[in-house]
Amino acid sequence: MSFVEKYLGRARNKWDEKQWDKLPTLLAIPKLATIRDELRENNLVDTGRSPASPPPGPAPEAPVRTADGSFTDVDDPAMGQAHTRFGRNLPLGAVYPEEPHQLMTPSPREVSNRLLRRKAFVPATSLNLLAAAWVQFQTHDWFAHDNPAPGADAHDVPLPEGDPWPGGQMKIARTPVDPGWTAEEGKPPTYLNRVTHWWDASQIYGSDLATQHRIRSFEHGKLKVDANGLLPLDPATGVDISGFTDNWWVGLSLLHTLFTWEHNAICDQLRVKHADWSDQQLFDVARLINAALIAKIHTIEWTPAILAHPTLEVAMNANWWGLAGEWVKRTLGRVGGNDVVGGIVGGEVDHHGAPFQMTEEFVTVYRMHPLMPDDFEFIALHDNRTLMKRTLPEVAFRRAREVMEAVPMTDLVYSFGVVHPGALVLNNYPLHLLDIHLPDGRIVDLASTDILRDRERGVPRYNQLRRLLRLKPVTSFEEMTDNPEWAKDLEAVYGDVERVDAMAGMFAETPPKGFGFSETAFRIFVLMASRRLKSDRFFTDDFKPEVYTEEGIEWVNQTTMGTVLLRHCPALMPALVGQENAFKPWRRV
Repeated sequence: MSFVEKYLGRARNKWDEKQWDKLPTLLAIPKLATIRDELRENNLVDTGRSPASPPPGPAPEAPVRTADGSFTDVDDPAMGQAHTRFGRNLPLGAVYPEEPHQLMTPSPREVSNRLLRRKAFVPATSLNLLAAAWVQFQTHDWFAHDNPAPGADAHDVPLPEGDPWPGGQMKIARTPVDPGWTAEEGKPPTYLNRVTHWWDASQIYGSDLATQHRIRSFEHGKLKVDANGLLPLDPATGVDISGFTDNWWVGLSLLHTLFTWEHNAICDQLRVKHADWSDQQLFDVARLINAALIAKIHTIEWTPAILAHPTLEVAMNANWWGLAGEWVKRTLGRVGGNDVVGGIVGGEVDHHGAPFQMTEEFVTVYRMHPLMPDDFEFIALHDNRTLMKRTLPEVAFRRAREVMEAVPMTDLVYSFGVVHPGALVLNNYPLHLLDIHLPDGRIVDLASTDILRDRERGVPRYNQLRRLLRLKPVTSFEEMTDNPEWAKDLEAVYGDVERVDAMAGMFAETPPKGFGFSETAFRIFVLMASRRLKSDRFFTDDFKPEVYTEEGIEWVNQTTMGTVLLRHCPALMPALVGQENAFKPWRRV
């Protein structure tokens, strides 16, 4: 071997060992692209099509988003539609549910009590509460497992001695397995997503035609609002009528209302140039525009806020605009023949060898409940006077409407802009989510449920998850975290680093500088963030004026989260002047 070959070999090894976040941005970007390409090649796993999945309905006559997500891929109309299977980001042989003797070891309740339960509120000082509401607003668009039937089989969760859980017995209903799955498939159990897999704003528009009809006014393409501008109220549940309203609280009501207003504003703009369009045409195109805007806000605003690293800001902007930049793309169109230079948006669909599905591992890394505070303060914009204080139960379910009616929208948004959510770390899980009294009378410890859900759905424990994502496993609890107290507590609960649950390990892990969550979670994120855009023809082949209209493309290109807020709450201007990112803390007026 020549000197040059040896030198290049050593340089390549050093490059492979070097962490991307420690490199200068110009070197980190290709490193991230390499990581993403390797994940695309190895970590997109098709779980197959369930015989229980409903067949797609008739194909739409125009390129529009259907209610159930069918025909988003015209060659495979059922891909990504509601009630199809979740995929996986790991080999199928590695994602079988844990055996019964391991499923409760250690007890999920012990993990909840000793490692997750909030001891004192730890704020995420680089974010505001809008960022916390936003992530739940997005996950409700992407995934929701089927609900267990009443009286369904349940897990018995062991309680530590002296645990005060009501009745002395904790039961957590099992996740319903896909009814089309059988062991004869030779694959681990699969589960169905009851919402569309696509990034199509189904949390607003619903994932079936009946829900969609319920939210529409059928006049000028618009969605229903009441005389006060709020969403209509469902008298049966006491919560807003919208596309998806599980786990409702005031933060969701705020965002659903805001983007319902945005949809209706888009309809008004479309009617200026298309006065002859039918209600259906206006609705369909306004939905396309609104969904694309939401995806853009998440990509180039929310993500750089929670992952505040210079390389990530460049990378996420490149996903949308390309490295050539926003000005070039808006002025000259998409340039270059690849996604890095020209951006994913406006390019070509590519599923990278596996049908598009949300994945069980993606659900796991988006378990971000510590973002939620236990206590809320609602503040007047004009004088920073406290209007009211509420606990989490007092702003959730049917009580969310009390706040929406009592606090003007401008003050409500301002309150979310100037306070912090919680940090995604151990011992910061909201106390009120460990003792949730649901409208149906059940009491739930959500932290215990989160831990159990990963185990029963076959998400590997933390160290094995790292191996399968080509990250170095840890060899000790001290290596897992730079917090000595956490290391001791993890060892006391688990005893063996190989037994640490994925969620507990990710909350303990020291993240890259500026990151709001772990490098382990980021591996799934860097793969799926691009995939949600790349697989969807409405962000790629059909992101064009012939589908969106010229004014629709311009609406998406020009609008930011700040634009949306000021369009509907113009009195927020003093709080948003000079604010570079609406999900970062605002200055108090």
